[in-house]
Amino acid sequence: MSLNPVELSFELAALRCADLTPLVYRRLFDQHPEAQVMFRSEGGDLVRGSMLALTIEAILDFAGERRGHFRLIACELASHEAYGTSRQLFIAFFAIIRDTLRDLLGDEWSIAIAQAWDTLLDDIDALASTPA
Repeated sequence: MSLNPVELSFELAALRCADLTPLVYRRLFDQHPEAQVMFRSEGGDLVRGSMLALTIEAILDFAGERRGHFRLIACELASHEAYGTSRQLFIAFFAIIRDTLRDLLGDEWSIAIAQAWDTLLDDIDALASTPA
């Protein structure tokens, strides 16, 4: 297992859940019903799964070695704004992923994991607030 607490949270979640996609999007749509209309009905599951996979890849890179995948966050922020997605909703998606993992991990959601996610979300917010 990884020593990086954010990566560890995903590894522990994978032991409990084969696919985070339905859990993440259920939470997203519950908290932000306006987001549901942004996804087409046909092929929506594939789009959501792909979007989540890319987001997780960017999160892991941003929380880890920052080899470049994290740059996707700033690029996708710009493209999502062009689609009419607010910056706040875009940033909220990362917290929704965190909250989904926290619920899955239960007692294994440690102080170290919580602090690492808090730092990550602050860093993502700062990245998204930086002018392109």
